[in-house]
Amino acid sequence: MAEVRFGKAINLALADALEQDPAVFLFGEDIADVGGPFGATRGLKDRFGDRVRDTPISEASMANAAVGAALSGLKPVLEIMFMDFMTLTMDALVNQAAKVRYMFGGQASVPMVVRTPHGGGISAGPQHSQCLEAWFAHVPGLKVICPSNPADAYGLLRAAIADPDPVVFVENKALYAMKGELAEGAGPESIGKARTVRAGRDATVVAYGAAVHTAERAAGQLAEQGLEVEVLDLRSIQPWDEAAVMESLARTHRLLIVHEAVEAFGVGAEIAARIGEIGFDELDAPIMRIASPFVPVPFAPSLEKAYQPDAEAVIAAVRKLCA
Repeated sequence: MAEVRFGKAINLALADALEQDPAVFLFGEDIADVGGPFGATRGLKDRFGDRVRDTPISEASMANAAVGAALSGLKPVLEIMFMDFMTLTMDALVNQAAKVRYMFGGQASVPMVVRTPHGGGISAGPQHSQCLEAWFAHVPGLKVICPSNPADAYGLLRAAIADPDPVVFVENKALYAMKGELAEGAGPESIGKARTVRAGRDATVVAYGAAVHTAERAAGQLAEQGLEVEVLDLRSIQPWDEAAVMESLARTHRLLIVHEAVEAFGVGAEIAARIGEIGFDELDAPIMRIASPFVPVPFAPSLEKAYQPDAEAVIAAVRKLCA
């Protein structure tokens, strides 16, 4: 086992994919000479030359180029500097990449990955801090992944690059410096499988990305008060592991969903609706959600901190569920 940072795990996954598959190439704004805004591609151009390319500031053109490259037999990995700028890729991803396999009766596919950071924590303001993953999870034909630790960042990115269909790979900005263990010789993880971070009996907390660590902190404090919370890391948002959530609910009979994206029409709403439909008999309390309020992400550090869900909010919600 080696301890690596989240951003380094991304770098290693990209390097290993480039090393093992000549069809893989990377492109995006400032990724070659600078290493991207968070250094995730640093040093890769020195190793792989023109397979790591800088592009002009034109997200729409980049996304359309990625679709074309994937259709021609390559495996592009596109970096969009901030998830907010994914708005400019919507036609290429939603109307083209996501529809190809269906429209061509399975005779063609688009094996491309779009990496993009989301979330707050660095006071980047409302145009550089949004969590828009629910938009893409709503589109048939797209997969959406959001890891919470270095090992999953490596394994799930390897799986995304190997996948024959388009994948949106979301990286929370607050996690890039996080350290964690990465097994020597690690390989791809399974897309669509959740992971139990902490076992418990009194309530299930489902989260993904940086919110997993918020849930873990809350669970640790609640354990000191006699409440054992099970924390489930979703890892994959589309597809999501419905069976794992149901199995946990069958043990705890209470469900809380936590994410940094705004609460309204979010991932938590979909999970709550589905579990309410198929798991109603297991519920001893109403399903609850903790998420960001329905306002743009504030710029001021103090307001941004108040805006993001924290452990105290999770603790209060679990206490209410268990009352």
